[in-house]
Order: sequence, then C-alpha cells, then structure tokens
Amino acid sequence: MNKINYEVSNKLKPFVNCIMEGENNAKNAHTHIPLYADGYPGIMFQQSSNGFYLLPKKKKLSELFLYGQTIAPVSLDVQGPYRFIVLQLYPFASKYLLNINPRTLNDECYDLLSTQQVDASVYLQRLKATNSLKTQSQILTELAAALIDAHAVPPNDSIQKAISIIIQQKGQIKIKDILHQVYLTERTFERHFRTEVGLSPKQFARIIQFQCSLNQLHTSNFDKLTEVGLDSGFADQSHFIRTFKKYTGQTPSFYLKNQF
Repeated sequence: MNKINYEVSNKLKPFVNCIMEGENNAKNAHTHIPLYADGYPGIMFQQSSNGFYLLPKKKKLSELFLYGQTIAPVSLDVQGPYRFIVLQLYPFASKYLLNINPRTLNDECYDLLSTQQVDASVYLQRLKATNSLKTQSQILTELAAALIDAHAVPPNDSIQKAISIIIQQKGQIKIKDILHQVYLTERTFERHFRTEVGLSPKQFARIIQFQCSLNQLHTSNFDKLTEVGLDSGFADQSHFIRTFKKYTGQTPSFYLKNQF
C-alpha cells in the first residue's frame, strides 16, 4: 500500500490517520497482500474483476468494507487487475463509525453495505463512477462522517489520550505510567480501552512495538537482527523473534529473505 497526500476535513482529522492506495493492471496477476497487526482499523473500497478474498478464511469481501484490528496474520488475495483505496483510521474510530463492540471486528471485515443507519450503496455508486483517487478519498471521508453522525457516540478523551501516548512511545511504556497521565484506575482503564479499541492496553502496546520493529527492518541499516529488536525495546532476541512470528507467522530472518 502507498500513502497518498490528500487532506481530510477538520471534522475527520481526529479519526483518520492517513489515506492509502494500491493497484495492479496486469490481467494475469495473482496478488497476495499480507496484513500484519498495526493497531489501525480502516475503510476500504476495492475494484476487481474476481473480487478480494480474506485469507485464511477464504471469505469474499464486499466492495466497501470496514476492517478491524489485525491480530493473527491474515492476507488479501485477488486475481487479475485491481484497484483499492483505504482510509486508515485511528484505533478507536471503528467504535464511532458503527457503535458496536470493536472486538467483534478483530481479524474480521464488516460489509458497510449492510449498515442500517446510512445508505452506503449511494456512496459506493459514487465511488465506482470516478477514477480520481482524490475524489474517491473525499467520498470515503463523507461516508465516515455520515456514519459518525448517525451513531453519535460520545468521545472518551482519556482513552484517546492513552492511545496517543502509546503510539508516541512506540509501545515502549508501562501501563502504570499511562495511568498517572489519564487519571483512571487500572481496572477502569482496562475496561474502557477494550470497549474503545477491542484490545487490551498491553496487546495494543505490543502491536505498536511490533510495527516499530517492522518499520526498522524496512528503513534502517543494521548489522544484526538483534539490533532491530533492542532498538524496538524488546528485552532480548528470543522475545523479539517470538513476537514477530506471532504477528507475521514468520521469523524476522525469513521475512527479510522474502521481502528484499
């Protein structure tokens, strides 16, 4: 996926992290797109002749869907040409869009055409009527805004602050240190965090830490894999390898061999 630099409205900025797109025009292509845990849900509009499938469930996906937190390694599979655009949302956003328990979306996708509060089919037709990524991104943000207005979930500022702290600290922070900044008891914090994100605070922090190590593999010069693990805050190499394998199904060395 490639990030694209389109501004979203001020109303949506608190919910949208970035916009991404991808495409392949080859008629005989068979594309496998791995989705690793990153802490962010998203709305995806996809166009393809044969449809997108979520593996390993082999579930055919809607043209317009919301995906939740990815925990186990999953992937998108598509044959032939395709094109997609994604609104990557902040971790709490799916709660505000659908007002459902976000845990039900973990490793799962929700068909936005089935939502009752907003007629998503109108937005889908508009999306299919243009090839402009900028226009499509605007339509997706309009859909997100309509869903937020329809559900009117009151914001939980403490949890949003906690999420921001965890991301800023790259997952390398103890929960007790967050509690001092959000003024909640551990039990209340845990309950509210699960309600807003669908994960425990510790799970979310581990995912953010893992993503930082994944980014290190792609962007840093290093002599040994242990350097990546230590720079990402893992206690030792074995802890780094276990965590990496949990979220990708691969060891770091195997991942590198197949990426570069």
